[in-house]
Amino acid sequence: MFSLAHWGAIAVLITFILLLFITRTRWTESEKNILSMERLFGLSLLVIDILYHVWLVQSDRWELSNSLPLELCSISLLLTIVLLWTGNRLVYQFVFYAGIGGALQAMLTPVLDMDFPHFRYFHFFYTHAGIILTALYFTWVKGYRPTFKGVLTTLLALNILLPFIFWINYLFEGNYMFLQRKPSGGSLLDFLGPYPWYILSLEIVAFLIFIFLWFLFKKK
Repeated sequence: MFSLAHWGAIAVLITFILLLFITRTRWTESEKNILSMERLFGLSLLVIDILYHVWLVQSDRWELSNSLPLELCSISLLLTIVLLWTGNRLVYQFVFYAGIGGALQAMLTPVLDMDFPHFRYFHFFYTHAGIILTALYFTWVKGYRPTFKGVLTTLLALNILLPFIFWINYLFEGNYMFLQRKPSGGSLLDFLGPYPWYILSLEIVAFLIFIFLWFLFKKK
C-alpha cells in the first residue's frame, strides 16, 4: 500500500478518468462500433478474471474460503460485464453506486500480496479500474443517470445478499465482504469501530457515499 507501484496505478486511473471526461462529447463513432467496443472491453474483463482463477488453481491458492466471486467488487465486476453487454439501466444503478464505492476503496487501500509486475497486480487494478471507468462511461458518454431509487435498490440488494454471505462465511470459514473480520493489512474499516459494529457503520457509510454520488452525478 502506497508504494510506487500503488501510486502508479492510481495515477493511471486518474488519467483515464480525466481523458474520459474531456472526450465525453466527442464520441462520434457509429453505434455499432461503440457497442463492439463496449463488448470487447467487457470480454477483456471476463478473460482476465478467468485467467486469475486459472492462476489460483495452478498455484494451489484456489479455496472455497476466499476464491468464490462473493466479494463486493467481484459481484460488481460480474455486473459490470453484464452492463457492458446489455446496457441494462437497473444493473447500471448497482454498478454506479456499489461498483464505484467498493472499487474506489479497494484502489485506495488494496488488499494485495503481489506487487508489480506480477499478473495479480495487473488483474487487481485492471478490474477495479474497469468497474469505475465503466460506471463513469455510461454516465458521461451514454447519458445514464443515477437515481435516488437506485440508492435504495442498491442498498436493498446488498442487504439481501448479507445473510447468504454470512452463511457462506460460516460454512467455509471465509471472510467474504469482510463480514467476519477486518483485513489484516489495514483498510478504511479500521476507522469504523470494532467487530461487529463496523458492519453497521458500513451501512451508514455506504448510504452516505451513495447519496454523495447521487448529488454529484444526478441529472440537474
